[in-house]
Amino acid sequence: MSLFPSDLTERARNVVDLCRQRRLTICTAESRTGGLLSGVVTEIPGSSDVLERGFVTYSNEAKREVLGVTAALLEEFGAVSPEVAEAMAAGALARSRAILTIAITGIAGPGGGSPQKPVGLVYIALARRGGRTSAERRLFQNMDRTAVRLASVRRGLDLIEAQAEEDSGMAAGGP
Repeated sequence: MSLFPSDLTERARNVVDLCRQRRLTICTAESRTGGLLSGVVTEIPGSSDVLERGFVTYSNEAKREVLGVTAALLEEFGAVSPEVAEAMAAGALARSRAILTIAITGIAGPGGGSPQKPVGLVYIALARRGGRTSAERRLFQNMDRTAVRLASVRRGLDLIEAQAEEDSGMAAGGP
């Protein structure tokens, strides 16, 4: 029995299999999801071939201390921003041996939202060693806290899978 919904576990299985085939390793940097992305990946037997490490950096202090996100960036844009998501992904890349990193930050609710940053707003960034770092904005509306977090994990898996499919099977450890 899995801790996660079966569709999510199956998505993770597909991502692990694809990354293993492409010899890609991943690292997670999670704020809003609190380790759920790493958790669902580790539900898959043999995931240690793919998941290099994961960081849970829930507080701004942790983002600064563990991932190297600057205080200036956090002050100017806030923790829930594409800039901070990208800095988290880049920091995870710099502090791991992974080829791909995924970072998730957002507001799961029920409180904490504002007109500019409503509950359900999530930024997910993907970085590739020797490649680009980019963030996308998602708004998961009319969902409870758990649903926002699980939707964020689903989208994170989608992004890893898309990058792995796009990847030309480069060897682990180099661009």
